[in-house]
Amino acid sequence: MPYKKISLIAAYFIIVCVLVSCAGADSKTNAHQKSLVASVQAIPETKAMPVDSAKYVALQKYLANGDTTGKWPVKNDVIPISGAILPFNRIIAYYGNLYSKKMGALGEYAPKEMWEKLDAEVAKWNKADSVIKAIPAIHYIATVASGTAGKNGFYNNRMPESQIDSALAIAKMHNAIVFLDIQVSLSNLKTELPRLEKYLKLPQVHLGIDPEFSMKTGAKPGTKIGTYDASDINYAAQYLAKLVTQNNLPAKILIVHRFTQGMVTNYQNIKLRKEIQIIMHMDGWGEPELKKGTYRHYLYKEPVQFVGFKLFYKNDLKKAPHRLMTADELLKLKPKPIYIQYQ
Repeated sequence: MPYKKISLIAAYFIIVCVLVSCAGADSKTNAHQKSLVASVQAIPETKAMPVDSAKYVALQKYLANGDTTGKWPVKNDVIPISGAILPFNRIIAYYGNLYSKKMGALGEYAPKEMWEKLDAEVAKWNKADSVIKAIPAIHYIATVASGTAGKNGFYNNRMPESQIDSALAIAKMHNAIVFLDIQVSLSNLKTELPRLEKYLKLPQVHLGIDPEFSMKTGAKPGTKIGTYDASDINYAAQYLAKLVTQNNLPAKILIVHRFTQGMVTNYQNIKLRKEIQIIMHMDGWGEPELKKGTYRHYLYKEPVQFVGFKLFYKNDLKKAPHRLMTADELLKLKPKPIYIQYQ
């Protein structure tokens, strides 16, 4: 049974429609964010460490968590180039948009309070798993699906650079990595990726793409759940790989959200590259048994490379037993998730 995530769409669009006016109004950026923008700098370039291939293989087996079906670790896996984050670290991310308090923890709290909460989650994961170190990340929605067509007719709102800069500055406060997320709506990756290229050239910035809001049929986002084919995912990976090669960058991470069968088609055709590490991320909200079922049916059953898991501070509590899954519970899954996102 898939998640009923789409049931929140009406409320979601009330939020994102507000962004149409907000996105062009730099004057509405608060004083604290303006001070952060002024301090934005790329993390100083350092020589990326070569990957220990033996350790890589051992950790992938560890993440497979005793799976005996032959699905995990994936058979066609590749050893990444220098500077690869995975599987040597587990990423713990806060997700959201700075314009909205209802789209995730990233926008709900002021930076200092947000970091107190995120650091506490990182500490929980480091306590639960002593094998793989947990590190923090900021996952910022840089292109947001909208219920209105907007000037470009694409039903999305592209965040101004001042807001993206603020997200990078917040991450820099604790030397965290950054994910910029794209909800293309009626646009496409070929159109949207170049707008973020200057950020994706930074060594600490990675990419997320959301099939839920990829509306290939022309339907308005939120009326149906969208989709990406393997060809779309391969396009994004190839785009990132080219940036990595041309700019001598460490390996990049590509996150693909998923909580239904149709959100990703032809998964077996997704091509793995040494420059890119792909995480299929279990999105959607619900009670623990529902979430575990979705994980088994769509993530475990259709292996790509790495797996992520999303926890909703509010929506996961709607039904009994009215609680979030714990790190200890998630570490029992096959495979163990390497990316944990909180919204």
